[in-house]
Amino acid sequence: MAGILLVTHNGLGDSFVDCVRHVLGEVPPNLKVLSVLAGDDPQLKLAEGKALIKQLDTGGGVLVLADVFGATPSNIGRQLCQTEHVSGVAGLNLPMLLRVVCSPGKTLPELAKIAVEGGRECIVQMAG
Repeated sequence: MAGILLVTHNGLGDSFVDCVRHVLGEVPPNLKVLSVLAGDDPQLKLAEGKALIKQLDTGGGVLVLADVFGATPSNIGRQLCQTEHVSGVAGLNLPMLLRVVCSPGKTLPELAKIAVEGGRECIVQMAG
């Protein structure tokens, strides 16, 4: 099973995990958060992220999900993706995360595809 690392601004990742707990009744053990605050040193956060990757990678690799492409969390996430068996997707939203955590038997490339498709497919305009 692949690990899942959320790399997000402030407490956003923890909020996503709370939503997963609400929907599933529990938090999968393969899901962790790296929160990046405004005053954090990116190099220290990168080191923290690498340590989390080591914890999460039990042989299936790790999928990094970042909130906003181009921002500090995604830049850290992109650096984490330079490690073998790590893939990443930016633009994290709740449907994306739920689809990924509900697909524990998938490979890392499959999970990345599920994340992108889940994020896109669940953005719809609601009729008013």
